[in-house]
Amino acid sequence: MIRGDPTPLTPGALVENVTACPARTGVLLVNLGSPDAPETGPVRRYLREFLSDPFVLTMPAVARWLLLNLVILPTRPRKTAAAYRKVWTSQGSPLLVHSREFAQGVADALGNDFHVELAMRYGKPSLDEVLERMQSGGVNRLVVVPLFPLFATANHSSIALRIEELFDRLDFHPETTTVPVFYDDPGWIQAVARAARPTLDEVQPEHVLFSFHGLPESQVTATDASGLVCGVSEDCCDRIREPNRDCYRAQSFEHARRVAAELGLAPGSWSVAFQSRLTKVPWLRPFTDHVLDELPAQGTRRLVVLCPAFVSDNLETLEEIGMRGRAQWKNAGGEVLGLAPCPNAQPEWVDRVAEMVRASASPESSASATETPAR
Repeated sequence: MIRGDPTPLTPGALVENVTACPARTGVLLVNLGSPDAPETGPVRRYLREFLSDPFVLTMPAVARWLLLNLVILPTRPRKTAAAYRKVWTSQGSPLLVHSREFAQGVADALGNDFHVELAMRYGKPSLDEVLERMQSGGVNRLVVVPLFPLFATANHSSIALRIEELFDRLDFHPETTTVPVFYDDPGWIQAVARAARPTLDEVQPEHVLFSFHGLPESQVTATDASGLVCGVSEDCCDRIREPNRDCYRAQSFEHARRVAAELGLAPGSWSVAFQSRLTKVPWLRPFTDHVLDELPAQGTRRLVVLCPAFVSDNLETLEEIGMRGRAQWKNAGGEVLGLAPCPNAQPEWVDRVAEMVRASASPESSASATETPAR
């Protein structure tokens, strides 16, 4: 249900409501995306678009083409479609449903002075169709909100470059500001903790696992231009400093520390791991699936998992952790695995994002606005 609206959200409702708005300040909420249907064909099209992005598979173009077309696309779409079918809803994928509800909440919170739209980096609603609507609607100032708490070139840089390409193609050049990463934002930390509390109260876990989406190690170390911090020592992610301020792993640990403090978790009662690795190159460790085997062997029986790299529940939270992860946990000797939901369209989180947008759209921000950079 949408805040302030007694009727269920229907596909297209946000676009219909918002494009009728005469406002000239646009708000572009960008999430990752999902296939159009939980079937092999649509999933193959989605994976082809997603994995063709050089920010996602960072390798020479020929190698990426060979890996995608000879290894991934012949087999993975069928398996991934089967996973999507387990979580698909009557309104579409959970990511799209939660993102629409969140976007409608932000639109309601901001009011008619803002033209709010949801776009997906891959799939629909696409960035190009949304930006075309904004251009037709007379938007001349734009606030971009990448719905990714932590910085990675695979999300923030990819979005920034694609928007720049579309600006040039459409001959559309609004003043543009981008809401920065928010892993350390008090409102986001409180939203994650607030979403997790009911699960923690119900499960009474012996351990809490913060499971972040994984990345290849090379994408992480590349953000440390100095070469002096990232991966140099075991404690390189113990605090944020200038060389590792864009380090995904360091941001993950910092975020986990802050949420653990907000929840009052005792030292040693929580840990960090990384899920969803794809290729055989080195990825961030420890791996979530390995931890799900190790903790029961160490005597842990009751576990709660948070997935704070995501603002909205999706395939990686609901199926990978909530279904496959729970089955693995029980097979390894664990008793209860509780999956804490993402903040999704939590009213307080919606209001915090609206505050971020207003701050970014203020005259002070606009005076120094630059088109979105690809970091």
